[in-house]
Amino acid sequence: MRRTATALLSSVVVAGGVVALAPQASATGGITPRDLTITVTGLGPEQRTCRIDADLYVPAGATKKRPAPALLTTNGFGGTKADQADFAQGFGEHGYVTLAYTGLGFVDGDQCPITLDDVEHDGAAASQLLRFLGGDPSIRAVDDATGKPVLIDQVAREDARTKVPHDPAVGMIGGSYGGQIQFATAGFERAAGTDRLDAIVPQITWNDLAYSLAPENSSLPGGTARSGSVSASGTGVFKYQWAALFTALGAADGVQDLQALADPARFTEFFLQASKAQNCANFEPQVCTALAEVATVGHPSQVSIDYLRSNSVASYMADVRVPTLLGQGQADTLFNLQESVATYTALRRQGTPVSLVWQSWGHSSSAPQPGELDERHPARSLQGRAALAWFDHYVRDRGPKPPQGFAYYRDWVFRATGDIAEAYAVARSYPVGDEQTFHLSSTGPGGGALVGSPAQVARGTSSWTSVAPIGPNYTETSALDQSGPVTDPPGTAVRFSTAPLPHAMDVVGSPRLTVQLGSPTVPATQLTGPAGQLVAYAKVYDVAPDGRAVELPNRLISPVRITDVTRPVTIELPGIVHRFDTGHRLAVVLAGGDLAYRGSTAPQPVTLTTGAGARQSLTVPVVR
Repeated sequence: MRRTATALLSSVVVAGGVVALAPQASATGGITPRDLTITVTGLGPEQRTCRIDADLYVPAGATKKRPAPALLTTNGFGGTKADQADFAQGFGEHGYVTLAYTGLGFVDGDQCPITLDDVEHDGAAASQLLRFLGGDPSIRAVDDATGKPVLIDQVAREDARTKVPHDPAVGMIGGSYGGQIQFATAGFERAAGTDRLDAIVPQITWNDLAYSLAPENSSLPGGTARSGSVSASGTGVFKYQWAALFTALGAADGVQDLQALADPARFTEFFLQASKAQNCANFEPQVCTALAEVATVGHPSQVSIDYLRSNSVASYMADVRVPTLLGQGQADTLFNLQESVATYTALRRQGTPVSLVWQSWGHSSSAPQPGELDERHPARSLQGRAALAWFDHYVRDRGPKPPQGFAYYRDWVFRATGDIAEAYAVARSYPVGDEQTFHLSSTGPGGGALVGSPAQVARGTSSWTSVAPIGPNYTETSALDQSGPVTDPPGTAVRFSTAPLPHAMDVVGSPRLTVQLGSPTVPATQLTGPAGQLVAYAKVYDVAPDGRAVELPNRLISPVRITDVTRPVTIELPGIVHRFDTGHRLAVVLAGGDLAYRGSTAPQPVTLTTGAGARQSLTVPVVR
């Protein structure tokens, strides 16, 4: 297992000849970047002109006579170019010229708004930066220290082979907001017919921003992200806590009190005011419109859903043909593993070279495990070596073609061995394992058992009621807080549990819950639209032998807004990689509320009945 993990996540060539041939950093221990201001023009239908703050890192030995390959990288949401300094220095030591820049709308002295990594603004701007790296004299760049214009001639060019002018040998790397921009750039270049971008390594980013911010897990295409899409047909449940955090980070006036925005009244007031402001708190106006809608009516309109989706790779997947090393975080309540499954599946289906890695870290817990990722010294870490191998082959044209497949981190193995390579398992593709089905058997109002055979199912009814639009159940949280125990007050949730497991069960992927629910008020109110539809939250717990210690793997849950409560519904639960130890119980929970989301305004009593004729089951992907 260790050997196969290393084969997928790195390359023996990286540890050998390629590194020895690459120019090394200066004796001072790093590359001194040049601070540039680059002007990009003609962005979007407004034909905007924006000034980009960038740092150019040129490694020793990269010259006009000995040009080097290049990388382009930008920050995550709310960050700046400085956040990418470790990447730039680290890959510079392996011979890559790197241009790190602050994304449109962030702190850079420019008045252009945040446009959510769309193709027509952000993708177009990055395309011009690719041309700058390819020596295009029409892209105006100025050295901030000297005031003199800058023209690149140290980057290797592919013009002769591709017949595309100003075509550098170039890849992109970055995470979150700095991950989606790679797709936007690839999409813009493909639509333009230039395809200057050679390889990308997007980390912890989204497939469909409408799903990310307002997930709906009961109407996914084909019922699962394995369809290649998380673009649900229904209206999602607003991810209130994360939205408050990211909008505060992006606001032009530098909102300081994140806790104030976490107050529902303050949230509503802020975005009602911002939606009327000309600069919309530094966002495109459609962003504040969507947030104001949620603040007032409790859910996004179809217009806002369409806008968020248009700023997502889901809307232009066919234009992404660039070899993609996709990494997603298991600890990520913002962009979950299902989003990576959708992107990976769609890319693989259309023939785009792609590998998928489920790493330990994400937006909810951002520290990699020792040896997992070292941005400053990539060759010293598993993910760093993987990125080097990817770029060396697809950008530099050196080294063997990296294996394509699926790798995932197992925390229980790392705890036992301390070996990061051993902790990763590898498969030829996703999904993995076999599916095991349990049946829900109600034994009381609060839930019951998960049993292995329909013959074991008892007839009974369990029930719960939502009591507030936000909360009181406490499970999924943003990055602000991961410390509190999961909580489901009596009467707000039902739980169905297996017997103590006779042996450990390793779950890799997304369980699916199929249920027929009842609600006396919803069949009438759902006819009025999303505001009257049933909102619920599904989740999987690991219950310790004492019955009191409860773990929600990486605090992930699946919200649903059910279009028609009179029909059975299948809910895809979050993707997880988790070992349910011997003697523990696997439990599935349905709840009426959650503190991280904006749910139903009116209380909704719900029942779940088991027995003959009822279709109530949980299917779990198990690796043996």
